[in-house]
Amino acid sequence: MLSKSVKIMFGVARVPFLALVPACVLLGTATAHFQKAMILPSDLAASFLMWLLAHISVNSFNEYFDFKSGLDLHTTATPFSGGSKTLPNNPKEAGLGLLTALGSLSGVLILGVYFVVAKGLLFLPFLLFAVVLITTYTEYLTRSAFLCLIAPGLGFGPVMVMGTHYILSGSYSWLAFFVSLVPFFLVSDLLLLNQFPDVEADKKAGRKHLIISDGRGAGVKVYILFLILPFALLLAGNLSGLLPFRSLIGLLPAVLLIPLIRGVVRNNTSNTGLIPYMAMNVLVNILTPLLLALGLFIS
Repeated sequence: MLSKSVKIMFGVARVPFLALVPACVLLGTATAHFQKAMILPSDLAASFLMWLLAHISVNSFNEYFDFKSGLDLHTTATPFSGGSKTLPNNPKEAGLGLLTALGSLSGVLILGVYFVVAKGLLFLPFLLFAVVLITTYTEYLTRSAFLCLIAPGLGFGPVMVMGTHYILSGSYSWLAFFVSLVPFFLVSDLLLLNQFPDVEADKKAGRKHLIISDGRGAGVKVYILFLILPFALLLAGNLSGLLPFRSLIGLLPAVLLIPLIRGVVRNNTSNTGLIPYMAMNVLVNILTPLLLALGLFIS
């Protein structure tokens, strides 16, 4: 019985998709290190746990509300979209899914309040914004094409990267803000691409993301723009002197851009055809902040 409950909780948390958290936390740690902050291992561990719980919470709320609305009953699952199907396959365990969401959100609040007390009131905006994103994304933000587009990137970019930087350094940083725009565009793009297979189901559930409101053509164009911008920012940051030369290692995943763009352009109407490019897109999302962080650490 316990093992089944754990399996349900792991399912709604979407454990295989939590790899973005260490990548973004590491990027915020790298900016703090680059600016000579004295990093306490306890602060880093608590920060990582808080952001991990935040991601678990938003995933679990998404699973719960998509099950309750019936959306997950109409999506065709791919390895990267359509939900985990944990609750549709175990309908009597919906309460456990909600409990997972609320429990992890409680952890975020406890750790967040601790950081507000320990690091100062300037951390409060990060905490409040994170809570708003977690609790409103599925039910409210997905009803607005613009907010649905930018919300994921805001959570993993400015909130998570800058929030980690602030926890570890005790201050804001233009460098951390600039660097946080890399995951901002990449993660928003990740969710945008993952919405292509679910368009019809999302439409029936009352969602209004970019592909529904403006069509697949507009979705492809924005996807390409958001895919290119992070690498353009890395070049601009290096040329301006804001980023060190070794940060250019973060450009290495750009070798995937041409095949990725071609694949999305040709396969945006095919769920199965998109799957290899969704996988490639995940790789770009994880490798780019990791390599950028490495460049900052060794500079």
